[in-house]
Order: sequence, then C-alpha cells, then structure tokens
Amino acid sequence: MMRLGVVLPQPELGPDPVALGDFVQAAEALGYDHVVLYEIVLKTHDIVLRDKEKPSSPNDWHDPFILMSYLAGLTGKLRFTTGVTILPSRPTVLVAKQAAGVDRLSGGRLRLGVSVGWNRGEFQAMGAEFGNRGKRMEEQIAVMRELWKPELVTFKGRYHDLENVNLGILPVQQPIPVWIGGYADAVLRRIARIGDGWCANIVPPDRAEPLIERLRGYVEEAGRRPEDVGISLCATLHDPQKWRIGKAEPVDWGRFAQQCRDLGVTDLEMSTTSFGNLKTVEEHIDAISRFKEEVGH
Repeated sequence: MMRLGVVLPQPELGPDPVALGDFVQAAEALGYDHVVLYEIVLKTHDIVLRDKEKPSSPNDWHDPFILMSYLAGLTGKLRFTTGVTILPSRPTVLVAKQAAGVDRLSGGRLRLGVSVGWNRGEFQAMGAEFGNRGKRMEEQIAVMRELWKPELVTFKGRYHDLENVNLGILPVQQPIPVWIGGYADAVLRRIARIGDGWCANIVPPDRAEPLIERLRGYVEEAGRRPEDVGISLCATLHDPQKWRIGKAEPVDWGRFAQQCRDLGVTDLEMSTTSFGNLKTVEEHIDAISRFKEEVGH
C-alpha cells in the first residue's frame, strides 16, 4: 500500500508555532502517514534572486531537527522526514546526535532524508567543503549508522577519525532509515548501494518512470531487492511546469496517484505550497483534506 504524506508549508505559514502545530495535528487526524520538512539554513544571494520571481519566500524556516522535536510532542503517530537535510554541509556526529534525539523523543518516528545540496554559498558560510560532498556524504552515512548502535565506535576513514565513542542517546529504530534525494546518475547508484529510499520530490510520473527503471537496475546490480529501496514522489496543487509559463492548471490527483501506484512508488506526498495562493493554515488543511479524499486508499 502506498503511504501518503504531506509537506509542511513553511514558506506560507512562516515560523508561527501555532499554525505549524495545527497543520500537523490536522494531517495526523486525517490519517496521513508522515510530514516532510524542507531545509534552508541560510538565505544566500542565489535564493534572494530566485525569490524575486514569486511572492512566497523561503526565509522563515526553522531548523528541521528542532521543529520535529516540537511537533513530535503534539502528535502521536505521524512520522517525520527531512526532505532533505544537506548532510555534507553539517558535522556528521552532530547530525547523528540530532537524528537519534528526534527518533528517541518521537518514539521511533523519524526518516532522515539527505542530499549533497547545490548551494555553494551555504557550504561556504557553514565552513564545509563543496567539491567533495558526494564522496563525503557516503562516508557520513556509514559513520551515522555506526553511531546509532549501542557499541563504542571506532571509525577511521577518509573524512572521519573516531575512537571508542558513543552517542549515549540512541534511536529507537536500529538504524534510522536514510533516504537520499537527487536525480544524477551518480546519486541513483548511491541510493542503490547504500540508501533505504529515494526522495524524488516533485517529478511527474512520466518523467520519474525511466529514472525508477534505472534505479531498480542499479539496485539489482548491488545485490539488493527492489523492496529494499523505497521511492517517494510529490504531488502539488498545480502543475509546476505550467506555473513557470504562467498557466496554473490543477493536477488530477486521483490520476497522479494511480500512476504512482502503477510505478511502484511507496510514498506519495502532497505539497500545498503554491507561490502564495494559499495563505492561512485553514486553507492548507482544506487542501490536504481534499487530496486525501480524492486519492484515498
């Protein structure tokens, strides 16, 4: 059965804890499986330029780990996933600790979505190297999975040197699922080898199909089963391609969902972010309610 999730519409709701809490509590009451939290640590020059093209701004975004900890206390079943944390821009041990803490506080409700990122300015501001981010992220995932175990960890790699250390606070899940975002061939190969799933984000099913076929081929080459690697796609209020040319057209959610099921997509997420079209939390809740009713199970 394909799981349904929602994207937390932080650009519209902003940092207001009441609105954010109302949205996730409504999603849980509607029977959604999980909520996706996007990440922007800093608003850099590139993002400022892009924001001039649309009225909503991604400036007021909470750190996902802090926000998930808050939202976990307001919910009982809803799972949380980062979509995605730019892992190579962050210290590995700190992310492992934060993720373990969220998973423990939520009772095992975290899925960690990670990616190499694209924003060179953010890497520079955070003191992280941009050029080796792909190879470094692979080692980061290996280190985190070791740190989430109860044993003392000794790890000597190209980018990490740990000797007899332990996080103390361990996650409920052993290990926390790690999903990877991105579309490049190197990313698909990485997912096939070490990922628990692929965060495909906003990719129409017809464009996702050849990528999914390629990913499954790589999964087989890696000696894994197709069911070992989940796949998530994202539905939106309107066709994002049509938004770019100024012709907003509603998406046929039922047809979209059926196409995803036919492709073997395991997780379908609804994003109500609509470039300022929806402004109040009530409007966003109404949208995810209509989506759930139309898509159903």
